[in-house]
Amino acid sequence: MSATTTTVTCVTEENRPVNFLENGKVTGFSTEVVEAVLKEIDVAADIQVMPWARAYATALHGENVLIFSIMRTSEREHLFKWVGVVSPPDGSYLFALRERNLKLDNLADALRYNIATINGDVREQYLESKGFVKGRQLHGNAQPKTNYEKLKLGRVDLWAMSDMVATDIVRREGNDPSKILVRALQLSELGSGGSYMAFGPRTDDLLVERFRKGLEVIKANGTFAALQKKWF
Repeated sequence: MSATTTTVTCVTEENRPVNFLENGKVTGFSTEVVEAVLKEIDVAADIQVMPWARAYATALHGENVLIFSIMRTSEREHLFKWVGVVSPPDGSYLFALRERNLKLDNLADALRYNIATINGDVREQYLESKGFVKGRQLHGNAQPKTNYEKLKLGRVDLWAMSDMVATDIVRREGNDPSKILVRALQLSELGSGGSYMAFGPRTDDLLVERFRKGLEVIKANGTFAALQKKWF
C-alpha cells in the first residue's frame, strides 16, 4: 500500500490552536502532527476543515477518512478505529462570564440555563445524555467563537467548551481569560486527556495500523515534542 495507491481524506474543524484555517491553509498543533505522520508513512492526504457535525458523519460513514482532533468516549469507542493522541491534555467545562457570579454546585443546576454548544461535539453529546435538550437548554453552533460572542452578549448563560480553546479565543481578543471567564463546572466525566485521530469502521485495519506506527515513530523520535514546544 504505497502513497500512489492510498489517498486519505483528513477532516477536522475550526478549533484553535490545535486545528484551524489560516490564509487558506489548515494549520495548528494537531494538524502538524497529522502531517508529520503522513510524511513518515508516505501517504498522500487532503486535509479539509468543515463544521464538526459534518466532519464526524464523513469519518463515520466514509472509507479512508481520518478525523482529528476527536475525544475518545465510551459512547464513541466502538464507532471508530482509534489511532492515537494528537493533542495536549485538556479539560471540558461549562464557562460563565465572571461578572455574572453564576454558581453551579452540580450538573443538575445547569438545567435552568441556556448553554452554547458545538453541533455534534462531545460536550453536546454528553449533556444530551444527561437530559439536556437541543433547543431548550442547548443552543448549537458550528464555531466556538460564535458561542463566545453569544455568551458575551448575554444570549446564553453558559458555554460548553474545552479549556484550551476557550482560553485561546479570549487571549486572541487581547483579554485575560481569568478576568473574563469562570469555570462554572468541570465536565469531569469527559476526562482531561488529549484528543485523538481516528478512522471510521469502513477503513481497512492495515491502514489504521500503519498510522498507529507512524504516530509512534514521531513520538519516539522527538517530532511530537518539538511541535508541542512550537505551539505551546
